[in-house]
Amino acid sequence: MSEERKSIEVVAAVIIDQQRVFATQRGYGEWQGWWEFPGGKLETGESPEAALRREILEELATHVDVGERLCTVSHDYQNFHLTMHCYLCRVVAGTLSLLEHNAARWLSRSELEEVQWLPADVEVVELLKEML
Repeated sequence: MSEERKSIEVVAAVIIDQQRVFATQRGYGEWQGWWEFPGGKLETGESPEAALRREILEELATHVDVGERLCTVSHDYQNFHLTMHCYLCRVVAGTLSLLEHNAARWLSRSELEEVQWLPADVEVVELLKEML
């Protein structure tokens, strides 16, 4: 019988402003240095929207308005299965201060390929190429 894979459910903010999207570079762990959309794990009983508002405030000291769900990505990493709910967001207050990440960039459509995206985020990037 195969061992049960750990499943992790997270939310990610696709923050768009004037045809650019906000990306953050991971500052810790196995994927340190790779780029992702900011967000984090859902807590028990928390809605995806509430989790996203909390995570962005914790990570970036910024308040966001959470809009429609862009997509849900399922990705098998070596040690776990990830389900990532991605929402379109916009900044309503704050300055996107990096509290947990190494770096951040606003990327236009033509710049999306300039960073090394985490595997689960690649699918989101492909969608953004059609939107931006």
